[in-house]
Amino acid sequence: MSHASSAGTPAERPGARRGVFGSGLAKGLAVTLRTMTRRSVTEHYPDTQPELPPRSRGVIGLFEENCTVCMLCARECPDWCIYIDSHKETVPPAAPGGRERSRNVLDRFAIDFALCMYCGICIEVCPFDALFWSPEFEYAETDIRELTHERDTLREWMWTVPEPPPLDEGAEEAKEVAAARKAADKAAQVAEADMLAAHREHPAEETAAPAGQPQRNPDPEATDQGARSPGDRNAPRRPDRDEAPRAPDQDTRGGAE
Repeated sequence: MSHASSAGTPAERPGARRGVFGSGLAKGLAVTLRTMTRRSVTEHYPDTQPELPPRSRGVIGLFEENCTVCMLCARECPDWCIYIDSHKETVPPAAPGGRERSRNVLDRFAIDFALCMYCGICIEVCPFDALFWSPEFEYAETDIRELTHERDTLREWMWTVPEPPPLDEGAEEAKEVAAARKAADKAAQVAEADMLAAHREHPAEETAAPAGQPQRNPDPEATDQGARSPGDRNAPRRPDRDEAPRAPDQDTRGGAE
């Protein structure tokens, strides 16, 4: 309970200091002047997309071809936000006399991102590399019920997953990248071999002149001689434009003298 002083003003607390009038305004102006001369750090989003780290946890992409419906991701999820539906199909034997096999076929794979806490346990426990982190983060919705994304959306996010960075400069590349590179090199070698085989089978078609273009004569002198008349063949040959002039013979100079 505060006691009033004899002058009618409330008693001040011991050690309290009276503020100078306008000190708060001066401090605010000082902060403004300091920040005016600095470079702005504002992100021009969405015109300029931010550069995210390579291991950013945005959304989860599904590589459906690798999923075997083992249900490990749904069982280990602490939020129970992964929903999987499947059915079994009977596969005929690969060889005659063999036994039929049954396999799981994925019907639904959905993740409720309203419940997901981005712990990454589902990605770590997947034994077949069917789930990956994607840096995409623009998946906001107007209704919370629309945050449950089905496998079609998860498959589209899979194409935004970046290549895993190497552990160090001397580390080997990822096995997925190495397998894809090996397949591409093999396909290029097969295409080159087919092209060489086609070139060997039909060499005349490539060397022949196309229709509508005159064929070149490999010997221009023969063409020049054939165009001359029989009487002109004994005449002296006209020197070429680029040919150097000949020195006169000794007999010719002697007769001129």
